[in-house]
Amino acid sequence: MTSHTLSSKRTNLVIHAVLIAISAVMIIPFLWMILTSVKTPMEATQIPVKFFPSILKWNSYSEAFKQSSFQYYYFNTAFSAFMKTLFPIIFSSMAAYAFARIQFPGRSICFFLIISVMMVPNPVFYTPQYMMMNKLGLVNTVTALWIASLISPFATFLLRQFFLGISKELEEAAILDGCNPFQIFWHIMLPLVKSALVAIVIIQLLWSWNELQWPLIINSSPEKLTLSAGLATLVSKFGTNYPVLMAGAIMAVIPMIFLFFIFQRRFIEGVAFSAHKG
Repeated sequence: MTSHTLSSKRTNLVIHAVLIAISAVMIIPFLWMILTSVKTPMEATQIPVKFFPSILKWNSYSEAFKQSSFQYYYFNTAFSAFMKTLFPIIFSSMAAYAFARIQFPGRSICFFLIISVMMVPNPVFYTPQYMMMNKLGLVNTVTALWIASLISPFATFLLRQFFLGISKELEEAAILDGCNPFQIFWHIMLPLVKSALVAIVIIQLLWSWNELQWPLIINSSPEKLTLSAGLATLVSKFGTNYPVLMAGAIMAVIPMIFLFFIFQRRFIEGVAFSAHKG
């Protein structure tokens, strides 16, 4: 066995050891959340800390539903996340195709203005968005959760990178066959960027599912809150039932965990390719 092979194996062992250590650090908080959800309130706040519960208590999951409007939280979160994913996919994909392929005056300036929005923190937009929702009479409604997110600058940027990497000969051949720009976009270009679309779907769903500040600002009725905002109502200044809070948090994150594991290959492909093209 050559010295080069031994060195390569040692390097791989070190890399894998580091990755395992990082994975353990990331898994421990989630494991702690699961264990806390099956503890008694006394065990959850016990000092010194007790890692494993004496007896598994599963009633915290039913208590989460009793103490809050969890069924409404799930519906509001799923519906707003769906709308915040569907419309950005439609509008951002069309905008990205136009910026990548169609020549028009001011194209670069318009693209720069859209991308510049990514540099501005979201809280900056909350005041004008709230004023708009108030004038439209949408405060404290489920519609207000998603109506202000019909386009995504990030999705526009990511899809534009993909469209730029597609050969122009395909479009030229389609034009010779009599296709108009929309037919080219719908039947040829979109099927070629499936990896990017899947990555955007996952990113948009994760962002929408976990959004906290905007739902708390725009809605106050328990029936109009999302999961993240609803979980905040389980925290009390007089005392928090941590097993119930952790049970609610687990029920909130499970759908997104399953989604990521199902589409993780597509997600990684999409993000990696966009970074390469960027």
